[in-house]
Amino acid sequence: MRYVSWKDLFASCKKHFTPKIVEVLRKKYTLTEFKRDCIAALTVSVVSIPLAMALAIASGVSPAQGLYTAVIAGFLIALLGGSRYQIGGPTGAFVIIIFGIVNQYGYPALLTTMVMAGLILIVAGICKLGTYIKYIPYPVVTGFTTGIGIILISTQIKDLFGLTIEKVPAEFLPKWESYFTHLTTLNWYAVAITVLSLSLIFICKKFFPKSPVYLISVVGATLAVVIFKLPVDTIGSQFGALPHSLPMPSLDVFNPALIGKMLPSALTIAFLAGVESLLSAKVVDGMSGDNHNSNVELIAQGVANIGSACFMGIPATGAIARTATNFKAKAYSPMSGIMQSVFLLIFMAVLAGVAQYIPLACLAVVLILIGWNMLGLDKIYKLLGAQSGDRNTLIVTLLLTVFVDLNTAISVGFVMAAVIFMHRMSHEIVIETEEKMSEEIFGGESLPEHLTEKGVIALRVSGPLFFGGVNEISNFFNHLRVTPKVLILRMGQVPLVDASGANLIVEFIHKLEKNDTKVILCNVKKQPRRILHNTFLRDKLNWKTISIASNYQNAVKMAKRYLHKLSD
Repeated sequence: MRYVSWKDLFASCKKHFTPKIVEVLRKKYTLTEFKRDCIAALTVSVVSIPLAMALAIASGVSPAQGLYTAVIAGFLIALLGGSRYQIGGPTGAFVIIIFGIVNQYGYPALLTTMVMAGLILIVAGICKLGTYIKYIPYPVVTGFTTGIGIILISTQIKDLFGLTIEKVPAEFLPKWESYFTHLTTLNWYAVAITVLSLSLIFICKKFFPKSPVYLISVVGATLAVVIFKLPVDTIGSQFGALPHSLPMPSLDVFNPALIGKMLPSALTIAFLAGVESLLSAKVVDGMSGDNHNSNVELIAQGVANIGSACFMGIPATGAIARTATNFKAKAYSPMSGIMQSVFLLIFMAVLAGVAQYIPLACLAVVLILIGWNMLGLDKIYKLLGAQSGDRNTLIVTLLLTVFVDLNTAISVGFVMAAVIFMHRMSHEIVIETEEKMSEEIFGGESLPEHLTEKGVIALRVSGPLFFGGVNEISNFFNHLRVTPKVLILRMGQVPLVDASGANLIVEFIHKLEKNDTKVILCNVKKQPRRILHNTFLRDKLNWKTISIASNYQNAVKMAKRYLHKLSD
């Protein structure tokens, strides 16, 4: 057994788990770069303020908790993360899962779930699972993202039109039924704020595309409410005044009794946080040319979610839009994410009293636009025209997200995508006799005719030999018309063999052994060679009846020698 010293362990951690900010600060970091980071941070904080409050309200908690999350999680993600430009905070992906937990189990259960999700992310990062996030099926990601966007939009109709509804149903169809039932309670002042907010956003995007359009919309709508004293719901009327500082941290946020009940939700939050943060890091890498460390990023996301729970926040992850804004604002390092949290704290200290006049209709507009961007209609259109398997996976994942729940949607989507992939791969498996192989495919290496007459058969196997295609291979072997004296299996186009494929070959060899058939495997690649060798040893095959040749020419020579022995 090899013992690892603390020195080696530290060196390994330093190599694989160093936060990006450490790498940046090791180089020359000057006052000029710090000013760049501060300017970018100020730009991003202006975008984050309305989003943090709006997303918290949509999640069923107070707007202050959205700000707590943006400050604490944003700080920790920037400090410990593996991406140079990542901005963390609450995002639309979490809204439906947070709302469901808070509505069904209460806010304390959400805190326990966040701690569990954080621990899962930390373990995933330490185990270097961040590398495998890229293998998540695209139709599954698109399906649940679109479903979340639809649900997010549907949750904002009440505030958008100022409807008077005592309690909006959680389910999708009953929710819309409730909206139509209460249309007579429509508040025209709220509708006016909605129109004003949308107008300001579209005008600013058209004529001032670099301006903080959401903040301008919120400021304009708030001024209209204050100046004209409009009777609409505001943050103050629904949630009271915002606090001027962060709450004291609490370590009493984990209830062990809730572990079993909240584990599925914790896994979902961890999954969403991992996917969205790494997707965000990948997007900004494409813009900047930098390379993020996936595993360090997962660890940072885990610590950030635990930290957010300690400060009474909500789940957080890397936010794609805010991260892109950070890069476009010419940020230099993760220090911009740290300074964003500082600016948000200043906002809370100075302007919290003014924020109580922000109308909910305006925040509903912001959230609906976020939901609209999450729909990804161009991606949906392309996938609907793709292969039927991808199209069906997308549709099922989307419908389950909207009408059932996110946990079920992700689980079923993954299973569907895996089964469809295996089905496709099984059709890539081809077994051909020499008669069916053209000279071009066969490489001009046909079996000498006199060997064929003496009972030598060559088969070429191509494609992965795995459990998904076992039946097709087995049927071919079972219906082989003649029992040869020598069988050459050409495996140069077999990229991999799993346990099922190896066992199938062993069973076929055992069957041929009864007739004293010599089996020669040739051109076997490294992975299939290792798996087959281990399987042969385990099943104690008779090595007199099986050989492995490095190439086809050597296999033919082995066949000749074997026939010569038989004739002697």
